[in-house]
Amino acid sequence: MEALAALLEASALGQWARGSAYAYPIANVAHLLGLVLLVGGIGVVDLRLAGFLRRLPAEALTQTLTPFALAGLGVLLASGLVMFAADAGPMVSSNVFRAKMALLALGLAHALAFRAIWRSRMAGWDAAPPMAGRMMALTSLAIWLSVGALGRLIAYA
Repeated sequence: MEALAALLEASALGQWARGSAYAYPIANVAHLLGLVLLVGGIGVVDLRLAGFLRRLPAEALTQTLTPFALAGLGVLLASGLVMFAADAGPMVSSNVFRAKMALLALGLAHALAFRAIWRSRMAGWDAAPPMAGRMMALTSLAIWLSVGALGRLIAYA
C-alpha cells in the first residue's frame, strides 16, 4: 500500500495537488460540500427509515434524496483523491485515515445490503416499518457520521 501511495504522491495529480495554491483548498471545500450532500441526503432518509419524520412518505423521500447522497459521494471520492494524492505517504500510515477508509467501505457495503434487503419492501414502510430495517437505518447514520468525524480528525492525528 505504501508503494501505491508513493506512486500517487509522485504522480502529476499529486504534484498538482501539492504545488497549486488553489487545488488543495478547492478540493477541501468540495470535500466538505460532498459530505453535506451525502450526510444531508442519506441522513434524512436514515432518520425517516428509523422511525422519525413520519409525516414524510418513506419511499418518496428515499427516491428524492438518494440521488443527492450519491452525488455527494461522487464529490467526496473525487475531492478525496486529490487531497490524498497531495499527501498519500503519511496518510496511509495514519490510523485515523485507515479507520475512516474502513468505515467508508463498511458504509458502502451496508448501503448495498440495505438496498438488497429492503428495496422491494419500501412501499409498506410507512404502515409497518420493520425493526431490523430501522436498526439498519440507525447503523447507517452512525457509520456516515463517524466517517465524517474521522475525516475531520485526520488533521489532528
